[in-house]
Amino acid sequence: MADFVEPSTTAVLLAAGSGSRLGLGPKALLPFRGRTLVEVLADVLLDGGCRDVVVVLGADALGVAENADLAAYTVVQNPDWQTGMGGSFRLGVAAAPTRDHVLIALVDQPGLTQETVARLLTLHRPGRVTAAAYRGADGVLRRGHPLLLDASLRAQAAESAAGDAGARLFLQEHPELVDLVDCGGQSGGEDLDTPDQLRLLE
Repeated sequence: MADFVEPSTTAVLLAAGSGSRLGLGPKALLPFRGRTLVEVLADVLLDGGCRDVVVVLGADALGVAENADLAAYTVVQNPDWQTGMGGSFRLGVAAAPTRDHVLIALVDQPGLTQETVARLLTLHRPGRVTAAAYRGADGVLRRGHPLLLDASLRAQAAESAAGDAGARLFLQEHPELVDLVDCGGQSGGEDLDTPDQLRLLE
C-alpha cells in the first residue's frame, strides 16, 4: 500500500475586481512596497508555505498582466468578472491541483503577512475549514481572510459560489466545519475599499 501523502496547499488570490469604489483602476495594480499590490501578495502567499498561487484576473486583465510580474504564478482570467466574486472563486479553485487544499486570499488586504499564511497551514485540521479571524472594536472575533478550504470540501464550496459570494454561502450552511484562528497579532484583516483606507498602503 502506498504511503499517505498529506495534501499540499495552493493559494487562490482573487484579483479580478475593477476597484470602482476607489476610482484608481484595478486594486491589483495599486503601488505597494515599490511594486504592485498583486505581486506583493502573491509573494506573501508563496513565502508563507503555499506551493503555488493561482491569480484570478478580470477587470483590465491585459493591463494587469503587462504591468505586474506574475510569471512565477498560475494566472487565469475571468471574462465574467462583473458578475461578482463567485465566478472568480470557482475558476481559481478549478485551476488548483485537484488533491490540494485551497487557501483563498483577497488582493485588497495589504496587511496580509506570511506569518498568518504559515499559521493557517500549520493549524489546519483534516476535513475542516481554517479561517483567519480578527477582533473588532467590541472584542468579538470575526471570520475574515485568508480562508483555507480542505481538499475534501473545496468542490462543495465552489458549487455554492454565486454572485458576489465566494465561500460565504457554504460557510453559512456549515458553521460546524469552521475553525477560527486569531491572526490579529500577525496581520491586518482590513479590506481596502474606500479612499480613506489608502493609508493601508503606507
